[in-house]
Amino acid sequence: MTRRTELPTELSAAPARAGRDCLVFRMAARLSLCLLVLAGVLAAGCGAARPSKYYQLTIPGDLAPAADPNPVPLTLLIGRLTGPALYREDEIVYSSGGEGMGTYEYHRWAEPPTEMIAEIMLRQLRASGHYRGVYSLRSDIHGDFLLHGRLYDFKEVSGGSEAARVTMELELRNIKTATTVWTHFYSHDEPTAGKSVDAIVAALDKNVQQGITECRASLDEYFAAHPPAPPAQPAP
Repeated sequence: MTRRTELPTELSAAPARAGRDCLVFRMAARLSLCLLVLAGVLAAGCGAARPSKYYQLTIPGDLAPAADPNPVPLTLLIGRLTGPALYREDEIVYSSGGEGMGTYEYHRWAEPPTEMIAEIMLRQLRASGHYRGVYSLRSDIHGDFLLHGRLYDFKEVSGGSEAARVTMELELRNIKTATTVWTHFYSHDEPTAGKSVDAIVAALDKNVQQGITECRASLDEYFAAHPPAPPAQPAP
C-alpha cells in the first residue's frame, strides 16, 4: 500500500501568498517611482515659469492746481468708467482682425484700465484749476455734477498695421436735476512704434492722454457756454 503524505493547508498556500506579496511590492515600487518622476517634472516646470510683466498708464502726480482767478464755481465728482469684463480686469487685450480678441499671458496692467483712465481724468481736471473742486465719487464730498462714462475699446489692433485703439464716451450729469447735460464720444487708433508689448502700451498711453485732453477741452467749452448760476446770497 502506498502512503500519501499531505502537507498542511497553511504550508501549501505559502508559495502562492509569497508570489502575490512580491507582485504587490513590485507594483507599489513602480507607482512610487512614477510619482517621483512626475513630481520632478512638475517642479522643473514651475521653476522655469516666466514671470509676468506689469504696466501702468501715465497718471499725473498730486500737483498743485493751476492758479485760476475765476474758477467755475462748481464741484465735479469723477465716477468710474464701465466697460466690458476684459477692461475691468488686468489683462492686456489684442485683436487680430474680425471680432476675435485675446489677452497676453505674461503682460498685464497694474490696475484695470477703467480705473486707471478714471484716475487720469480726476488728476487732469484737478490740476487744471479750472473748477472749484474735483473729487472722486467715492469721497464724502457733495458735488454739483457727476462725470462718468463707458470704455468700449482699449486694445491692440493688428492687421495691415499695428495700432492702439481707444474708444470711450463720457457723460456729464447734473446731480440736482438728475439730467444729462453733456456727452463726448472719443475714438482713435494710435499707430505703434513697433510690434512689442512695450510699444503697444506706449501707444495706448498716448491715446488715452490725448482723449482725456480732448474731452476736458470740450467740457470747458460747455461750461463757458452754460455758466452755472452763482450761489444765492443770504438775505440781509
